[in-house]
Amino acid sequence: MTLVSPPEGLVVPPGEGRTLAAAAQRVTFKVTGDHARGASSFEVVVPPGFDVGAHAHARSEELFYVLEGELDVLAFEPRVRTPDNWREWESASGRRYVRATAGTVILVPPGCPHAFANPTSDPARMFFQASPPPDHEKYFEELLDILNSAGGSGVDQAAIAALRVRYDIEQITPLRHDG
Repeated sequence: MTLVSPPEGLVVPPGEGRTLAAAAQRVTFKVTGDHARGASSFEVVVPPGFDVGAHAHARSEELFYVLEGELDVLAFEPRVRTPDNWREWESASGRRYVRATAGTVILVPPGCPHAFANPTSDPARMFFQASPPPDHEKYFEELLDILNSAGGSGVDQAAIAALRVRYDIEQITPLRHDG
């Protein structure tokens, strides 16, 4: 009789995981597609002045949990998708963006426009899950390469637009980093 060992779980201590960093964002991979079938999990530090821009995913579901700091967030279809400032959006039911503080959870189903930005002078930190893996892992790797190569010349919006098309991201308003 052959004994089969049960699978082992994964424990990632605080401060551990593979970290990718740029002036505009810091992402630590906690759980990847190598570890889980359901979702990739990340810890994300959002610096002051960073705005991911409103966007939607046809296939992906996302969950955000604010750990520290404050973020402006939205997760709804607006009456009108204006192409510049998602903070002006309003849903058919009258919803507008909210200021999310520590403990706030944001669930984003496939197809739902969403955004987050840090309008404060302090970094914010959130736990983020994306399903299915590994699309967001690869996206973050390539995004941080683009952001790191920008230097002082500003964000290459065309490169980010091409990247987002490859990874199921319909960009509605631009990514910005004013920090």
